[in-house]
Amino acid sequence: MARQEQGSDGVCRRVVVFPLPFEGHMSPMLQLAELLHARGLAVTVLHTDFNAPDPARHPELAFVPSHETLPDGDATPGAGTDIVAQLLALNGACERPFREALASLLLGQRPPDVACVVVDGQWYTALGAASGLGVPVLALRTDSAAMFRSMLAFPRLRDAGYIPVKDERLDELVAELEPLRVRDLIRVDSSDTDALCGFIARVAAAMRASASGVVLNTFDAIEALELTKIQEELSCPAFAVGPLHMMCPAPADHSLHRPDRSCLAWLDAHPPRSVLYVSLGSVASVDPGVFEEMAWGLASSGVPFLWVVRPGSVHGVGTEATPRMPDGIDEEVRTRGKVVTWAPQREVLAHEAIGAFWTHCGWNSTLESICAGVPVLAQPCFADQTVNARYLTHQWGIGLELGDVIERARVAKTARMVMTGKEGGRMRERARQLKLQTNQCVASSLAIESLARYMLSL
Repeated sequence: MARQEQGSDGVCRRVVVFPLPFEGHMSPMLQLAELLHARGLAVTVLHTDFNAPDPARHPELAFVPSHETLPDGDATPGAGTDIVAQLLALNGACERPFREALASLLLGQRPPDVACVVVDGQWYTALGAASGLGVPVLALRTDSAAMFRSMLAFPRLRDAGYIPVKDERLDELVAELEPLRVRDLIRVDSSDTDALCGFIARVAAAMRASASGVVLNTFDAIEALELTKIQEELSCPAFAVGPLHMMCPAPADHSLHRPDRSCLAWLDAHPPRSVLYVSLGSVASVDPGVFEEMAWGLASSGVPFLWVVRPGSVHGVGTEATPRMPDGIDEEVRTRGKVVTWAPQREVLAHEAIGAFWTHCGWNSTLESICAGVPVLAQPCFADQTVNARYLTHQWGIGLELGDVIERARVAKTARMVMTGKEGGRMRERARQLKLQTNQCVASSLAIESLARYMLSL
């Protein structure tokens, strides 16, 4: 059992964490909580009622709900596609409940006392609220260092005329952020540009005004330069503690979806590196026409595939309904493919049958593919995914771009290229080398220990 860390006064210490209620944000925060607990800190998870985590999966942690009231309409999480509006609405709705819940924890404080609070980096209102209560607060960035650096630079990019993005500058390199092009900058096509810029400005301002530190789910082997640039720009320390899912002492299920584990037995029946794994993550969705092109491209590629098609992944189908395959494609699915509503992704990527990963390039998926040594087909959808896709394809050399227009012939050609072509073989070797570097980094990392010591010093 982990010993309880104590401050100089001999009182045990506690960390309060406040995750954003989306799977890509919840998982790394709970992984961080488990790592801190394993180092002797008590941890309380203050969470929203919306997408609340299951305390039964984490008996070592304490859980306290904030009991927020979310607005009605399109800004409600899950009710629409405007992610920026949803984040703004969540920040507005949760500021007061978070402050009151945290104040209640502090008022009734008894050993272990609160050393600090860790909030998701998108909770700009929570950063200010915790600081206002006199509690040291750190921000966990669940995206890449390159993405966070892009956010810090956003006002300068706007002043330089890069934002809003102009078609004639799409392929122009952004000198401050190479290898990014203008087309790779943070974007949310369904959101208003001014709203996006306003959100990013609030996040950056809250970081500079309130944060005692920033925690990043990344590591030197892949983002050393970006981490150096971030540290030069911020007055508070930055801790690169990733990849969190590799640092955890034992795998834990943080998923908000129930995985179909039958896909692992299906993979067992396939030769090494023969199956293309396809998943666009827990939030991204595509138009029906794109879904149909993806399906027919996979069907005509001749490549065995495991495809995650979750409810809500196709616009207009509904968040509870699983999209249907296009007419005529069932035979291809039965003979060469398997479709599931959710998969145990880390186990899938670690399976020897997987030859490549068709991904939306969310940061968790990006880290998991790097750690598994699996090359990727990149289909970024919004936000940080364009940044990650550029690094996968042009910085680390382990990915191929599918392009802005998803068309069945290109899908089939690119799938064959990554699975059986010479370029796919070269990417696979680079992915293998990057995996070795990652393993060495994980084995020698003391970042979590440094973070825990810093928390106790606050």
